[in-house]
Amino acid sequence: MSVLNNAADVLRCFGNDCPDLTVSDVVRLLGMPKANASRLLKAMREANMLETIGDSHRHRPGRLMLDLAAAYRRSSLLIGRASEVVAEASNTFGHTGYISVRDGKEVTAVADFQGTNALRVVSNIGRRLPAHLSATGRSLLARLGEEAVHALYAGHSALHELSEQLSKVRHQGFAYSSQEATPGVDAIAISVADPRTDEAVSLCIVYPHALVDTKGRDEMIAALAKGAARIAEDLGDSAFVAPRI
Repeated sequence: MSVLNNAADVLRCFGNDCPDLTVSDVVRLLGMPKANASRLLKAMREANMLETIGDSHRHRPGRLMLDLAAAYRRSSLLIGRASEVVAEASNTFGHTGYISVRDGKEVTAVADFQGTNALRVVSNIGRRLPAHLSATGRSLLARLGEEAVHALYAGHSALHELSEQLSKVRHQGFAYSSQEATPGVDAIAISVADPRTDEAVSLCIVYPHALVDTKGRDEMIAALAKGAARIAEDLGDSAFVAPRI
C-alpha cells in the first residue's frame, strides 16, 4: 500500500502551479530520498501513470490518467447534467464555468467550460482550493449540517466566520466570492446532489470583477439556478435550496 500511497502523493503535486515534475521536485515537495523518488517515477512511467516531456527529465500525467479522468466524468450522471447547465450559461454570458467536487476540506474542478469574452478567467481545472476560501467550496460545505462542519474544521481559527458564511449560503441558496481565491476575479456557485450515489457537485461561473455589476451577477445566478433546479427535481435532491436573489 505504501507504493500506491506514494504514487498518489506524486499525482497530488500536479496542478496549475505545477504542470510537470522532476525527481528533484518530488524530493523537495514530498521529502522523499532521491533514490526512492527516482525509482517511484520510473515505476509510474512504466505503468503509464506518468510520461516524460520530450527528451527532458520532466514528467507529466500519463495517458492512463487522462483516460481515468474521462471515465470518471462519464460515469457520473450528475456531472453530465451539471456540465450541460454550466456549458449553456458559459456560452450565454461568455464567462468561464466549472463543475467542482469536494474532497474533505478541498475542492477541485473536474470539468471546465472556457468563456468567449475577450477578457475572461483562464482555466483552473485540477487546481485544489481550500473549500472554506472559495464559492464552490462553501456551496458544497453548506450541504453539511453544523455538527459535520464543526467536526471537519475542529480547531480551525476561521470556524466561527465559516459557520456564519455557510448559514448565509443555506438561506440564499448560492455562494458568492469577490476577489477571494484569485485577485480581480469573482465567482458564484450553486450545489446540487444525486442522493442515489451520494454525489454532490458545485456549478460555478467565474468572471472579472470589473466587468460584471450586481444585475449581471444576478442574471447568471438565475440561469444556473434554473438548470440546477431541474437537476434537483429529476434526481430527487430534496436538500436543494432554490436561490433567492
